Amino acid sequence: MTSKHTAEYLPEVPTEISSILQGGYNHPLLREWQHERLLNKKMFIFPLFISDIPDEETLIPSLPNIKRFGINKLIPYVSKLVSKGLKSVILFGVPLKEGVKDSEGSAADDPQGPVILAIKALKLAFPDLYIMCDVCLCEYTSHGHCGVLFEDGSINTKQSVRRIAAVAVNYAKAGANCVAPSDMIDGRIKAIKQGLIDNDLAHKTFLMSYAAKFSGSLYGPFRDAACSQPGKGDRKAYQLPSGGKGLARRALIRDLNEGTDGVIVKPSTFYLDIVKDASIICQDYPICCYHVSGEYAMLHAAAEKGIVDLKSIAFESHYGFLRAGAKLIISYFTPEFLDWLDEPTPV
Repeated sequence: MTSKHTAEYLPEVPTEISSILQGGYNHPLLREWQHERLLNKKMFIFPLFISDIPDEETLIPSLPNIKRFGINKLIPYVSKLVSKGLKSVILFGVPLKEGVKDSEGSAADDPQGPVILAIKALKLAFPDLYIMCDVCLCEYTSHGHCGVLFEDGSINTKQSVRRIAAVAVNYAKAGANCVAPSDMIDGRIKAIKQGLIDNDLAHKTFLMSYAAKFSGSLYGPFRDAACSQPGKGDRKAYQLPSGGKGLARRALIRDLNEGTDGVIVKPSTFYLDIVKDASIICQDYPICCYHVSGEYAMLHAAAEKGIVDLKSIAFESHYGFLRAGAKLIISYFTPEFLDWLDEPTPV
C-alpha cells in the first residue's frame, strides 16, 4: 500500500493551539529563556573548614574535593577561587589541638582561634569577599552538642543562648559581614540581634538564621570535616524532625519575629516543600538553601558509578532550589560552578 493510500486511512488528530509547547524549548537558548531565574556566581556561598593547625591541608575522604585548611594554607587556596569570581564564603572552625574543647565551647570565639583569625586574614587579603560565619558550639564542645547541657544531657536553653549570642557578637566585632546561627535552639535570634544592637553592630552585620534546620542522616561528611559528631545522644530534641512541616513554618515565623535578616533551609534537596513555604512566609527576605554534605556526596557517588553525569545533575539539583524559591545557595559545588558558569549551560 502506498503512502498516499495510507494517508487516506490516518485519522486526523485534533490539536488545540494551547497544547503546542515544544516550539518554545526546542533550542538550547530557548530552554534558558524558559528558566524563570538562572544560576549565577553571586548566588553561591562556599563552606570553608578552618582548623587550629596553621599548616594543615587535609582532604576529607567522605567529602570529595573538599579540604580542611589551617590559617597558613587558607589564603592561597581562596585566592584561586576569588580570581574565578567567588563572592562569598561561610566559615566553620575546627579545633584539633588537645584540650581545646570544653563543656561550653569556650574556644569558639577565642581571638587566636581559627574563625576569628580567618575572618581577619580574609578581610585583609580580599576586602570585597563577603564573609559569613556559622555560629554553633558543636565543633568546640567536649560533648559535641550545639549548646550547653544540663547534667541530664538536655539543652540548657538559657546558658546556650547566652553563649551563642556572645560568639556571634565576637565574630561581628572581628569583621564578619554575616553571622548565621545553626544550632536551632529557641530564642537565639532575639539574643543575637540584641547583642548586635548593644554593640553598635546591627547596622552592618547581616543576621541569617538557619531557621528551618532538620535533624537527619545527611550530615555525616560534614561531621567528619568539622569533627563535630555528638559524643552521646543526638540532636533530635533541638533540630526539626524530618516530617515536621508545621514546625518548620512556625520556626520561620518565630525567627522573622525575633529579627533575622534572612533564612536558611537545611538540608535542601529533600526539603524543597519547606523552601517553597519559606518563599511565601519570608517573601521579603533572602532565602538560602544549604546543599549539605550528604546530598553533595550522594551526587558524587552516583556519578562515580556512572548513573549520572556530575555536571548535569549538579545543575539540575541547584535549579531545583531556584524553582522552589531560594535566592542563595550554600554549596560544596561552588568551585565547580565558578568554572561551569563560564561554559555553555547544560540545558
